[in-house]
Amino acid sequence: MASERSTAGTVAVNGIRLGCRQSGDPDGVPVMLLHGSGSSATTWDKFVPHLTAAGHRTIAVDLRWHATSARPGSYSLTSLRDDVLGLLDAFELREAVLIGHSVGAYAALAAALHAPDRVVSLVLEDLAAPPREPGSTTRINPFDAVKAVAGILTSGRDYELRAVVTILRQLSRPDPAWWARLGDVTHPTLILSGGPTSCIPPQRLADATAAIPYARLATIPVGHRVHSLAPAEFATEVLTFLAEPIAAAPLAAAPRRP
Repeated sequence: MASERSTAGTVAVNGIRLGCRQSGDPDGVPVMLLHGSGSSATTWDKFVPHLTAAGHRTIAVDLRWHATSARPGSYSLTSLRDDVLGLLDAFELREAVLIGHSVGAYAALAAALHAPDRVVSLVLEDLAAPPREPGSTTRINPFDAVKAVAGILTSGRDYELRAVVTILRQLSRPDPAWWARLGDVTHPTLILSGGPTSCIPPQRLADATAAIPYARLATIPVGHRVHSLAPAEFATEVLTFLAEPIAAAPLAAAPRRP
């Protein structure tokens, strides 16, 4: 096994620079960690040692508009997806595990759908899933979502507030096309729900799990920031999932829908 190392810096992607923190065995199975709105790569600091102890190479990313990353004028969800794809290219990653929280989970899922051969499995923590149709009784209110991460937002603002609100507003709009594509996800997928006190409706995550062929749902009822509020339980769920043979197998070997 190659010696472990930890580095931090920025990477040029799509004409901007994104902050990244790398840890673990450079030859280990790569895990890219994508935080939620109003947060940063440092949110994973307590979780990363669990991954590196299991032999993984970790790359924790500052999303655009956050922390050490650039603050361009584009506030689209597509730009987040394209940044993940650009990072996979920049680090020459194939068969990477993508772990995302909230908006980061949305970006991870979008990247996996766009380039399925680059991703081996997905962990989607309190996925920011949009409503399926107009009139949904479980809409995500962007301001409720901001309040849900108040512990992050009040700890020292190091993000573009307008970008955060704009992204959350986009996610509050019904998106039937997004739901229609969930059946195309061929990766083993773990969806984690923060339960009834989260700003992400648990039923919506249950519906998303049912729509993804190889997904399973786990609930840790502590609210939206599961990895921060229940770190031990979160680590156990994720590491157990990653240790399962199907999660570690190349995409070509993963079972597909009949």
